[in-house]
Amino acid sequence: MTLPATTRTLRSLVSSQGELTLSLVDEPMPQPAAHEVLVRIEASPMNPSDLGLLFGAADLKTAKVGGTPGQPVVTATVPEAAMKGMAGRVDQSMPVGNEGAGVVVAAGASPEAQALMGRKVAVLGGAMYTQYRAVPVAQCMPLPADASAADGASCFVNPLTALGMVDTMRREGHKALVHTAAASNLGQMLNRICRQDGIALVNIVRKREQEDLLRGIGAKYVCNATAPDFMASLTDALAETGATLAFDATGGGKLAGQILNAMEAAIARNAAGEYSRYGSSVHKQVYIYGGLDRTPTEFTRGFGMAWGMGGWLLFNFLQKVGAEGAQKLKARVAAELKTTFASRYTKEISLAEALSLAEISVYSRQATGEKYLLNPSK
Repeated sequence: MTLPATTRTLRSLVSSQGELTLSLVDEPMPQPAAHEVLVRIEASPMNPSDLGLLFGAADLKTAKVGGTPGQPVVTATVPEAAMKGMAGRVDQSMPVGNEGAGVVVAAGASPEAQALMGRKVAVLGGAMYTQYRAVPVAQCMPLPADASAADGASCFVNPLTALGMVDTMRREGHKALVHTAAASNLGQMLNRICRQDGIALVNIVRKREQEDLLRGIGAKYVCNATAPDFMASLTDALAETGATLAFDATGGGKLAGQILNAMEAAIARNAAGEYSRYGSSVHKQVYIYGGLDRTPTEFTRGFGMAWGMGGWLLFNFLQKVGAEGAQKLKARVAAELKTTFASRYTKEISLAEALSLAEISVYSRQATGEKYLLNPSK
């Protein structure tokens, strides 16, 4: 197979002048080292973590498109107040895309690399919004013969995040979970895992159609954060499940604090004993793992002194559990790729289409039911 001399890559640049530039750059074709393979990327999901790097803190209402139809260039203004948060990436052209899937078209000299030649694989490692990507064999997962690249495109970030939440629950001694933005692809995976593993899961959503979606797939506990009785229904669900661990995808606003307060109220309801001005001795934990709400995190302390609020990141978790622990999780994903860990996409777009203002206006919303799949080979 004769390969082209270059690969086209989507890059994101935030300048010191406060301008975001998204462009398609033709780069030299990577040459795989001995323990690497070259993958023709045919599918890569547009996850919130990817979009955070793609757009930075730009105000997309200011976005403009130039260049040519085949090689568009999008620019947008980054508000001055947001530039401090961009300091670590200013004037650096950043490749985008945490994960993807495609076909191995070249391989290094090692037996492990040669064994993957011609195979369809899922890959993790960043810079996946490109036509060809050289990656170490250790970052590849061979896909079943009947799986497409689209089937395998999302088999790392969302599945391992959902499994990581359950693993964290077990390691920290909790018995049930709370999850926000629960109707997302990740949230639906988490529901399937918890049903299989017999774990009670309290889902928090913001819309009635999201309630209906989750109940339709068998979710028992679904609380709508916009409903007048939200705190009462959340407290009831927590009292019934005993959930003392939550994963919050929103990050900002009052939701994390509301969850902690509801946990404390649920514990008090079930407790038998004396009143303590320090609250219950049961530890309550909220991990923030996303930033769908960019406003400050606010909470009113009505949940005693046994509590924690912190950050949770998949890649840090994988380092913590080590190679053996991560491999066990990956093996489960591979075995249940088209069932438990199936992802659904509303649209497949090319690299050039990803820089269309019409498409950006849709996928940048990160709305439930509007998940895009990028196909750099399209």
